Amino acid sequence: MTANTAERRALMLREMGLTPPWHLRGAADEPVVAPAAIAQTASTPDARAANATPAGADDRRSVIMRMDWAQIKASVASCTTCALHARRNKTVFGVGDENADWLFVGEGPGADEDVQGEPFVGQAGKLLDSMLAAIQLKRGANVYIANVVKCRPPGNRNPEADEALACEPYLHRQIDLIKPKLIIALGKVAAVNLLAREASVASMRNKVHQYRGIPLIVTYHPAYLLRSLQEKARAWEDLCFAMDTMQGLNSG
Repeated sequence: MTANTAERRALMLREMGLTPPWHLRGAADEPVVAPAAIAQTASTPDARAANATPAGADDRRSVIMRMDWAQIKASVASCTTCALHARRNKTVFGVGDENADWLFVGEGPGADEDVQGEPFVGQAGKLLDSMLAAIQLKRGANVYIANVVKCRPPGNRNPEADEALACEPYLHRQIDLIKPKLIIALGKVAAVNLLAREASVASMRNKVHQYRGIPLIVTYHPAYLLRSLQEKARAWEDLCFAMDTMQGLNSG
């Protein structure tokens, strides 16, 4: 590792609040972190069609997959397709640069997100912002953040299969509109939804997967990292892997 690379990574560690670094035995040149530290209410014909009881799921999906940004935002804001709508305060559509190279996908809104209508604004959001800063990114600047489901599951539980399936066309359409260069799946729910296969985060890490031709990397959800500080070292490795992957995409 060159001096410049070492300095850059040390700076990233400080930005992420994950210092001091330590080294794995036999891998002295690779730092590992010590455990430590819009809702639119307007209605359009397409939005009404997506939220009406469809003749079949494929009909609803095909309507959503033709929507533009304004139409899909209106449709999400008025969606009653699954039971999650009944207890929401606000839908949480997503936020950021709609032409971003980086797309981060979580599982669903929490209590703070449900109040504010924006993803990742609580403690997990603060950690995500630190993770972004560690690789010289910030929300809204070439970064888009979304979730698998747009309404808060009660008690912050994982979305049920039917809830995720109801929101799936919205997320897939967002991805089609953004056209990101790289997707980061934050946690198992996001990874399983996007990759359409059941597996653990541990088994999916440190690999470049594909979502319809877009490279996808899996890492831990920030909320999980708040509960499992020992996994922050692996999350840092995933961020470095993501950064290197993006550099390869930009130079290819």
